[in-house]
Amino acid sequence: VTRLPIRQGFKFDTVIMNPPFGTKNNSGIDMAFLEAAFGAIVPHGVVYSFHKTSTRDFIVKKFEDRGLQVTVLAEMKFKIPQMYKIHRKREVLVDVDFIRITGKLSDCGG
Repeated sequence: VTRLPIRQGFKFDTVIMNPPFGTKNNSGIDMAFLEAAFGAIVPHGVVYSFHKTSTRDFIVKKFEDRGLQVTVLAEMKFKIPQMYKIHRKREVLVDVDFIRITGKLSDCGG
């Protein structure tokens, strides 16, 4: 994901998403989705997104280092059902954060 299929020149005030978590064979995909969101948002827009709690420190540091504000709005558990052969359990509970990223996004692709 490098960009979203949006009409050229069109920007959003708010993006809300639930990107893939970026584990196993798709490491970093969650961050690629965030970067694509920044490309689709106005300079003072807001991004809301779900991420594994275990990645919280990395995400907060990455975006605060870019001058953005990151707020964890909620901590919850996602029930992930067995979807692939590699999944050994019928379901698993994953600790997840619902985050809000705000600030001037002009240096972040927006």
